[in-house]
Amino acid sequence: QVQLVESGGGSAQAGGSLRLSCTASGYTITRYYTRYCMGWFRQAPEKEREAVAAFRASCGSTYVADSVKGRFTISQDNAKNALYLQMNSLEPEDTAMYYCAAAFPCYGSATSPHEYHYWGQGTQVTVSS
Repeated sequence: QVQLVESGGGSAQAGGSLRLSCTASGYTITRYYTRYCMGWFRQAPEKEREAVAAFRASCGSTYVADSVKGRFTISQDNAKNALYLQMNSLEPEDTAMYYCAAAFPCYGSATSPHEYHYWGQGTQVTVSS
């Protein structure tokens, strides 16, 4: 099975930066699958889980939510089976629990949490003004 472990969360001031990391271990998706997706989701209290950014390996395309476009960047290191989320110009509205997720196979938009099969434990991001 695939295990996903996030790190890099914490507290930051508005305008600051954080870099989230997600490391996959076990039976990794990159070893045997070419059609997979990995993404970052976040969930604030009393709100639905929403996609922040996602990577579609089959075509090399990425998705970035409008709310974070221009501020967040998703990247992947296949050699390390790692996924990253660079978060710049943080805003208080970015405060949420952030989750790393993996889906295989993956054929859709990769923006729905229902598409994903594996999830990390989550890492808290708190942005204060």
